[in-house]
Amino acid sequence: MSRIGRMPITVPAGVTVTVGENNYVTVKGPKGTLEQQLNSRVTITQNGNEIVVTRPTDEKADRSVHGLTRALLNNMVVGVTTGYSKKLEVVGVGYKVAMQGTKLVLNLGYSHPIHIEQPAGLKIETPDANTIIVSGSDKQAVGQLAAVIRSKRPPEPYHGKGVKYSDEYIRRKAGKTGK
Repeated sequence: MSRIGRMPITVPAGVTVTVGENNYVTVKGPKGTLEQQLNSRVTITQNGNEIVVTRPTDEKADRSVHGLTRALLNNMVVGVTTGYSKKLEVVGVGYKVAMQGTKLVLNLGYSHPIHIEQPAGLKIETPDANTIIVSGSDKQAVGQLAAVIRSKRPPEPYHGKGVKYSDEYIRRKAGKTGK
């Protein structure tokens, strides 16, 4: 049995979970509404304020989606209650970020600034010129936007310059030594 798959999901007050046909799940909460088509091999049952995900057999295909389905459903419930956020830091002389309306403007040492449009359902904040906070209710969308921003100038190992996650450790290299 999957350790993650057999754990029940507790639905907090103010959140409604609707399971439609073919496991089309809709979760509504204070931070918004999330909808997703989950795998139809597993069974999603709701008992009061708990949701349980069960699998019909112990075949490999059923075992592989059991924990995944439960994790996706839990991420939806957590997303509409507390939400998710990723913090990025910009390190480098002359590197800076700013918001212009709904666009994030990145000055990362290139000959031109990079503009990234803020997607619907996500929020981009720049508390200072070297910090970016991406937040929203969809965990996948928050992580994807943070990865796109990071990919514009990934951190390099010699000086540590670039865009990095705030909790990311950059392994440094020594570089050239003398003669």
